[in-house]
Amino acid sequence: MESFSALIEQVSSLLWGWPMIVLLLGTHLYLTIILKFPQRKIFTAIKLSFTKDKTGKGDVSQFGALATSLAATIGTGNIIGVATAVSLGGPGAVFWCWITGVFGIATKYSEGLLAIKYRVKTSDGTMLGGPMYALEKGLKMKWMAVLFCVFTAIAAFGIGNTVQSNSIALLLHETYSITPMTTGIFSSIAVGLVILFGVKGIARVCGALVPFMAIFYVAGCIYILIINSQYLYESILLIFDSAFSSKAAGGGFVGTTIMMAARFGIARGLFSNESGLGSAPIVAAAAQTKNPVRQALVSSSGTFWDTVVVCALTGLVLVSSVIAHPDIDHTQGAALTKAAFSKIPFIGTTILSVGIVTFAFSTILGWSYYGEKSVEYLGGKRIIIIYRILWIIAVFIGSVVNLSLVWSIADSMNALMAIPNLIALLLLSKVLIKETNKYLWSGGLDLDSKE
Repeated sequence: MESFSALIEQVSSLLWGWPMIVLLLGTHLYLTIILKFPQRKIFTAIKLSFTKDKTGKGDVSQFGALATSLAATIGTGNIIGVATAVSLGGPGAVFWCWITGVFGIATKYSEGLLAIKYRVKTSDGTMLGGPMYALEKGLKMKWMAVLFCVFTAIAAFGIGNTVQSNSIALLLHETYSITPMTTGIFSSIAVGLVILFGVKGIARVCGALVPFMAIFYVAGCIYILIINSQYLYESILLIFDSAFSSKAAGGGFVGTTIMMAARFGIARGLFSNESGLGSAPIVAAAAQTKNPVRQALVSSSGTFWDTVVVCALTGLVLVSSVIAHPDIDHTQGAALTKAAFSKIPFIGTTILSVGIVTFAFSTILGWSYYGEKSVEYLGGKRIIIIYRILWIIAVFIGSVVNLSLVWSIADSMNALMAIPNLIALLLLSKVLIKETNKYLWSGGLDLDSKE
């Protein structure tokens, strides 16, 4: 078992090494250029995400689809993941994490566009879409669509379920002495009550939970930055200097190379916002929208909130806290995060605990939908109820067992998801250009056009 675990970890490291980073970041840059920088419309995208489009076809509102997507992406990676990047790559990693979000907006936009363009309506009126349908209908690559769904279904049970429930159980046990068994029971019941109602139930809960958890966590970050305000300018300079310099970092940090800062920052940014992995377009396809570009813009705002805002705030909090308190252990991601938030008198630990619990719980909900639609593509509606029961059981199992091996397997599946999705994005780039020119750039922003 130890040899098998070591092999899986090696595979995971290989899949998330420089080739994958170059492929993902290269796709971000390529799509940004050929689509004429859709990032320019980010504020329009944010406005659209809060605009109801009752005339559009779909199962949930545009905001509901976005909230479900954000529920899956805004998770422990935004907290612990950024801290891990800073620990391994130094303060410069924050810049590279942020830059992946800026360029990743174009990829998330493209995924959302293809999700609407190639979605299908079932006999009962449900909308289905995502990379598997773009691969099957747009490229006639059914076999690759099947592979994507297999990778997604496996990754969902790991990174989207057991790993998250395990994080909740460990946190509550270490902080409040709640037994993992107790956490597992209550988590399973809570998840079951939501997912048994399908995408509408998930979207409804995420629509309420995501704004709460984001505002709560961001408020905590802003409070820490106010406390560390005298170190804020120094922190920003250090982040930019360390991103392009191999000299000693200073400010309590040890020196790191440019390559280390870029590698860990880019990897964490890509992993956090999931732009290019193909997960978010699965729920984007269910949105009520008049045309593909409208939902594409709404989807792109998810990467903005996830990485450009939340990850950037987390990075500033961590770097300024180390500068303000050089005695903080910044060599371990989890310890660094805990130390930074402990500087908030009385409620620091509570903010961090609530943040991690709500982020992890919402990730379980968001990924349950991704996995469900992948399984449905492979075996039809008849196995959905079985899938949901297994999902609820997995939440409990994740709360009470050690998951180091599961994490590595899920990490590998997560990377393998990206390959078929990126193939679809690149080979269908002419479709992306045509639709973007039609709705976004030709004759002004015509978001009221009908399909």
